[in-house]
Amino acid sequence: MSLRVTAHHIRAVADGQIIADHERCFGYDQLLCNPWHYVSLLAKKPGALRHGVPFQDWALPKSIQQVRQKLGQQHQGERAFVDCLLLAREYGLEALETACELVLESGLVTASIVQNEIRRLTEPSRPKEINAGQQLQLAAEPQANIQRYDRLLRAHYVH
Repeated sequence: MSLRVTAHHIRAVADGQIIADHERCFGYDQLLCNPWHYVSLLAKKPGALRHGVPFQDWALPKSIQQVRQKLGQQHQGERAFVDCLLLAREYGLEALETACELVLESGLVTASIVQNEIRRLTEPSRPKEINAGQQLQLAAEPQANIQRYDRLLRAHYVH
């Protein structure tokens, strides 16, 4: 891993890929945190979402903020919202935002519904119809053979 510093950016590079890119800050006594870098820590400490410095001024889209507020009123709601954020790291903020909008429209807001919406929105499309046609036709029709059944019946009644 290497750190590349320019006049305006600091970039962390590993295996030729940029893994972090931050604008430089030249002010004194300023702390700049990217909340997405800390989301995985929320899995162990969901309360940090309320009190953690990286999350204090986190400007999330309106629909996500509304879902966060509604989940916060539920039992284990903070942890549930963290689970949604963890999915957003995997599938993207846009998927979470769209899922939150859909859930808010439905009127029933739970973390499991948000998570299901994210998965539904991001799952690969399936073929609508499989046309096997001539390829799966039987070469010989199966014949019914009831002799085995008859043998089983005789064996059952003989004992």
